[in-house]
Amino acid sequence: MKVSPVKASPQAPELTAAGDRYFDGMAEKFARSLYNAPRGELRLALLDALLPEMLTLSGQLALDVGGGLGQQAAWLARRGHHVTLAEPSGDMLALARATLADETFAERIDYLQAPLQALDTAAPGPWPLVICHAVLEWMGDPRAALEALGRLVAPGGQLSLMVFNRDALRFANVIKGNRQKALDDRLEGLGKRKRLTPVSPLTHAQIEHFAAAAGLTLDGVAGIRIFQDYLREPVADADDQATLFALERQYCRTDPHWRLGRYLLYTLRKPPCVNQ
Repeated sequence: MKVSPVKASPQAPELTAAGDRYFDGMAEKFARSLYNAPRGELRLALLDALLPEMLTLSGQLALDVGGGLGQQAAWLARRGHHVTLAEPSGDMLALARATLADETFAERIDYLQAPLQALDTAAPGPWPLVICHAVLEWMGDPRAALEALGRLVAPGGQLSLMVFNRDALRFANVIKGNRQKALDDRLEGLGKRKRLTPVSPLTHAQIEHFAAAAGLTLDGVAGIRIFQDYLREPVADADDQATLFALERQYCRTDPHWRLGRYLLYTLRKPPCVNQ
């Protein structure tokens, strides 16, 4: 899905008092630099292939947390799900609504301007399916954020979680020549200006630990963009792009390759209630 750019405000906000990063004024940058660029297209193509494998999809109600410009909400609505797209950024939400307004599935998407921390009251559910992609790495306290997500999931329900991989970020910094920074483990972004380095990049071990604390079990994991970000030369043509996608697709769930994906994609499940 192509996203039409809008004029962004000249200065993006910095961190909130809680250390979170929101993106008012940056809808245009996201549309141009992420979703309408090869890396964003590959990410969405991989999600299109992986989500039907990793989730049990049956048209259930879904909550898309930090849904941004609406790509994932549209993907679900197109497949018969009724989706609530929750997004704290007003201009992101407005662009998502405008972009999707004429789609045949538009009536299956509701829009809610709210941060993750407010969803306990703004959209408490419980939800049989919660999507939270590329959000936790922008939270000052990702553990608390995952616990909040766990409270939104219905017993027996699923959480599709995607996070920015701290280990991949370290690897990329070494390749780029930022070796002392990598050695010192100074990988977090500062949340200033329009830089898009996450303030809380996460490791697989952290997700395992945080998920257990939130009462969630891990059903599956995959790496997203395990090769593309390390290419020495850009993709040459459509045939080369198809070969790269085939490589990404073949190894995204194979150890050790998935561990270096720029993003890590998880399926987490809340155990069903057991009558005593």
